[in-house]
Amino acid sequence: MNETIPYHIPALLNETISGLQVRPDGLYVDVTLGGSGHAKAILALLGESGRLFGFDQDEDAENNILSDGRFTFVHSNFRYLTPFLDWYGVKMIDGLLADLGVSSHHFDDETRGFSFRFEGDLDMRMNKRAGKTAAGILNTYSEAALADVFYHYGELYNARAIARAVIQARERQNIRTINDFLTIVKPFFGRAKEKKQLAQAFQALRIEVNGELDALKEMLQQALVLLKPGGRLAVITYHSLEDRLVKNFFKTGNFEGKTVQDFYGNIETPFRAVHSKVIIPDEAEIARNPRSRSAKLRIAEKI
Repeated sequence: MNETIPYHIPALLNETISGLQVRPDGLYVDVTLGGSGHAKAILALLGESGRLFGFDQDEDAENNILSDGRFTFVHSNFRYLTPFLDWYGVKMIDGLLADLGVSSHHFDDETRGFSFRFEGDLDMRMNKRAGKTAAGILNTYSEAALADVFYHYGELYNARAIARAVIQARERQNIRTINDFLTIVKPFFGRAKEKKQLAQAFQALRIEVNGELDALKEMLQQALVLLKPGGRLAVITYHSLEDRLVKNFFKTGNFEGKTVQDFYGNIETPFRAVHSKVIIPDEAEIARNPRSRSAKLRIAEKI
């Protein structure tokens, strides 16, 4: 791996920090510390009494811990947000930021198995210290379970056929490497859409390995309880599955998007949208940071 590559270039940095409306004496949480890009920007706006907590389950992020008395690093999945903040005596917060998905660091590290650009073991764990790997899933899940993963998390229309091919392949030998997996799935994808569909297949495995959507739901529900009235929640998503959950939660307070109306027909929700439309990167940002192309930022204020 080229060590000169930045750990991660934060997407929609200015828009996110502006939307959080950081108060100098406020208490904020960045639940996806990564390369500390957003965290540094928040700290720059905090006064002496302000505090920032940074969560990350990846041990590599420990190399980016900020040396600042106002900052506390928590090595944990953000689904455990409340227990850790409670440990530090924090009951309420002024704002929370989540920059979801996979960092540039993960995609560019050939040893982690997140990208089909490299050959290596099929790992895909955000937390390398625990949990099942992508190879483990491919070698142990039933055909029906694999089909569900590829269909629901990868939105692949031929998920059942892919699952069947995985089962047949592993009967001959264990599926261990990225190339093992590519050999199985490439015949199902046409040349014109091969890269997009490979990305969808890898996304499906990654989401399953890390329990990403369940963790996101749990974090958002905890954030709702922790936020003070007027506190802000900023979430950057990178694919439709994440964005749909966030959009529904902001609009209705639930993940299904089921609306409850008051006597006057107004939708009851614990949030007020800060912007009428989702924020996306402009062409200048995409040129600087191509991986921001699919980023969508939503910001809500707790009522």
